[in-house]
This record gives sequence, C-alpha cells and structure tokens, in this order.
Amino acid sequence: MNIAIVGAGLGGLACARVLQLHGRDVTVFEGEPSAGARSQGGTLDVHADSGQVALRTAGLLDRFRALSRPEGQEWRTFSPDGTLEGHDWPDDDRPEIDRGQLRGLFLEALEEGTVRWGHGVAAVEPPGRVVFEDGTSRDFDLVVGADGAWSRVRAAVTGAVPEYTGVTFVEAWFDDSDRRHPEIARLVGNGTMVAKEPGKGLFAQRNSNGHIRVYAALRVPEDLGLDFADTEGVRARLLGLYDGWSETLRDLLRDNDGPFVHRPIHALPVPHVWDPTPALTLVGDAAHLMPPLGVGANLAMQDGAELAMALVGEPTVEEAVRAYESVMLPRSVELARQCKEGLGHLLPDDGVQYWSPLQESA
Repeated sequence: MNIAIVGAGLGGLACARVLQLHGRDVTVFEGEPSAGARSQGGTLDVHADSGQVALRTAGLLDRFRALSRPEGQEWRTFSPDGTLEGHDWPDDDRPEIDRGQLRGLFLEALEEGTVRWGHGVAAVEPPGRVVFEDGTSRDFDLVVGADGAWSRVRAAVTGAVPEYTGVTFVEAWFDDSDRRHPEIARLVGNGTMVAKEPGKGLFAQRNSNGHIRVYAALRVPEDLGLDFADTEGVRARLLGLYDGWSETLRDLLRDNDGPFVHRPIHALPVPHVWDPTPALTLVGDAAHLMPPLGVGANLAMQDGAELAMALVGEPTVEEAVRAYESVMLPRSVELARQCKEGLGHLLPDDGVQYWSPLQESA
C-alpha cells in the first residue's frame, strides 16, 4: 500500500506509528515547517478506554506513563464569589499530559523522514491524488485526512464544514507560576479549576513545569470586534465582563505572561457521516470536530490506531476503510451528541447579551 497521511497531529501520528510497527510504508505530510513551529496547546486527560488503548497499540504506553501527571486529575470548583464549592480527585484512570509532550512521543517513535514538514496540501482529488501547495501532486492508494478542524481532505469526502457553537474561549497563560505567580498556583492546584455562571466561566489548568493556561469562556458572537494585539484593551474588556466576581478569580485575567488568544469554538454538524470512499478516509477532528470537553484528542488517537490495524488486517484498502468507518462513525456521532449537550450544560445560554462589538471597553 502507498499511504499518505495529511496532518501531523495526534491522530495522524498514531496511525503512522502503528502502521510502521507492522512494516507498512507511510508518509505524513504537514504544512508547518517544523515540529516546534507553534505551541501545541494545553494539557490533555488521556482516557483508559480510548487514548491509552491507542498508546498501547502504538507501543508507547510505558513512555506515556513516565511523562504523565496523575495528580493533574485534581478538580476544583468555585462560585463566582470565590467560594470553594467542590474539590475532587476522580477515581478513574485519566492522567494528564501536555499535548506537545504527547505529540513528541509519537514523533520520536517514527522512522526518520516519515513526516515531510513544509508540505502543505491545497486539495485532494478522488480517488487518491494529493495536490500540494507548491503545485505538484502525487497519487496514493489511500489518503488519510488527519488535518484537523479545517481539513482539506474532508472536502473530497463530504461537504460539511464546522459551524460556530456560540461559545468563545479567550486564552491566557502564566509561566513558572509556582515562583512568579504563587497565588495563581495555589488557586489552580495540581489540576483544573472551574468557576462559572450562565453564559460565562473561567477555567484554569496546570500544565507541566509550572505553566498554567487560563480560559475565559463566553457565550458571545464569533466576531468580538477586538484587536487582540492590544493586550491591555482585551484585558480591560474581560475584567469588565467579570465585574462582581471575586478579585482572586479576576486575577486570572491580570498580569498574564503572554497576549490573549481568541479561540471561537466550532463543531461539525451532528450527525456527520458519509458514504465510503475507497481511497479516502478521515480521523480525529477532520472526521468529528467537537467542543473541547476532553474527548477529541483521545478519539483522534483511537481513530488512528484502529484505522492502522484495519489496514494491517484487511485484504484490501477498500475493505479496511469500510471496517474502520463502520465502527468509528457510530461512535463519533454518539460522542458528538454528548459533547454538544455537554457544552450546553457547561455554559447554559440564559439569553443575556453579554457582548456588543460597539460597546465601549470596561
């Protein structure tokens, strides 16, 4: 088989690693120039029944265990006035790990040259032609779309596009929190801190090396009308939106170590399904982009590992794709429904208009 994987995220890399373990040839094409071209995001809880199964299939579970943070499962819930309402340590096995560390495990395990950095894909033409951004093209027996939310491969499989969910995250972060921001470190603890009311919330997660990521979660229009290069202007607007909240919680929006990042949350329609295409398939967010409620990364790795095992076990590419999709699609449809409902529970829509682009900053 001549297999191309488009996208060097967790799903694509899991697929490539398992294929190589079984002696199959595979090439991963990634538009970014290098593995360190951008931050890979925050921390992930890796589930025993999905992400960890994929890591075991890829022969990387022990290395994951050595890097993971079981203490990161700690969960603190506050009311907007700063009262601690809940303090839990889930008894299930979902240790945390930074996304970049997890991605690094897969990259280090692949054969040299597997990932072709700087190979952006412009389009995919059925049955299996990949057209690169430099104008060249190549034909493959199978093209795997692992290229995320705005997948170019998906366009050749289904016409669905992600839709705005009505929720936006504005991200901030604190470096070396134990030394430089001890009050923030104590508030967040070893894991995740949550405070919310209808329509808005504050979430903070401890990453490795004292790094803490903060998310202001808001039910607002997708276009906030803000210049995110103006850090102080964004900060003032956010502090105004959380007026009346505990000053300790509002400190999560003060003195952060980097600029704020605008992250509107998109999701694919539910259900998102398609008719089998012999030389094309999708994994991860390309197949089932959902709100970020702890499911996406686990599903991506599970998808990648299961697709690889189908390609190893089935006699033809077409049969492998059918076998994989017959399991993946029903599973992802059900989880997408749950995540859609979960976002509604996490940030209920009370009908209040919190944001107007014409409103002056607080």
